[in-house]
Amino acid sequence: MVEARRGRVQKTTVVFMAAGMSSRFGGKIKQFAEVGPKGETLMEVSMQQAIKAGFNEIIFIVGEKTEEPFKDKFKSGYLDVPIYYAKQTFNPSERDRPWGTVDALLSAKDIILSPFVVCNGDDLYGEKSFKLIRDYLLENTSEEECATMGYELENVLSNQGGVNRAKYILDKEGNVVGLEEVFDIKKENLAEKGLEKKTPVSMNLFGLKEKTLELLEERLIEYKKNNEGDRRAECYLPNELGLLAKNKKITLKLLHTKDKWLGVTNPGDELIVRKALKN
Repeated sequence: MVEARRGRVQKTTVVFMAAGMSSRFGGKIKQFAEVGPKGETLMEVSMQQAIKAGFNEIIFIVGEKTEEPFKDKFKSGYLDVPIYYAKQTFNPSERDRPWGTVDALLSAKDIILSPFVVCNGDDLYGEKSFKLIRDYLLENTSEEECATMGYELENVLSNQGGVNRAKYILDKEGNVVGLEEVFDIKKENLAEKGLEKKTPVSMNLFGLKEKTLELLEERLIEYKKNNEGDRRAECYLPNELGLLAKNKKITLKLLHTKDKWLGVTNPGDELIVRKALKN
């Protein structure tokens, strides 16, 4: 099966993180919110954007509560593109929650067989953004060459409630040498957080290579060792990619897009997304 998937056609995979349920969204699966003009779910709209951009494999990272709903809804394919599933698990006797987004991505390590984009399953990044980052991966074939998409902060804030965003630290060539997670950002507290409207931030859209997974696995092992006994510590993907870039294990190129990001974070956001897609 592995060899058949590798095949002769250049595979590019989009990996959607969909393991968690949202407490802020009433404990529902945000990806199933109907936002499209024909009643398409948020997840369907995002998949359509990725497929139009050229991605020809989809992987869902699911969790205990999202596994069956996703498999029931999407089965093994969407619009003739195959879908594969990876499950993030944790031991409730030792942990209150999973080990975070690095752990989530690594749950798919054995089924990722190509350059890939990993992103949130409850955000819409735009077809052009997907294509731009896919093209970069195919044009820059070195296993160290990775990329991320930057969005201006003022364009990615929620109208209701605070959001978490990672801001980039760049070198003179425009490569990322660090990411710093900033929590509970609101339009009225930018100065307090040391941010500006035009600050480029990550929306967790990363273009990576298979080798990156090996590097992240090493980082996760170390993180778990350093946080042994902590029931809630989480290893965040933006932070660890920033460290890999800082230590010159990878090159993380910051790309820019004019696509508008849309996301569902708080109740009521789906109405804003639905209106934006309609227009």
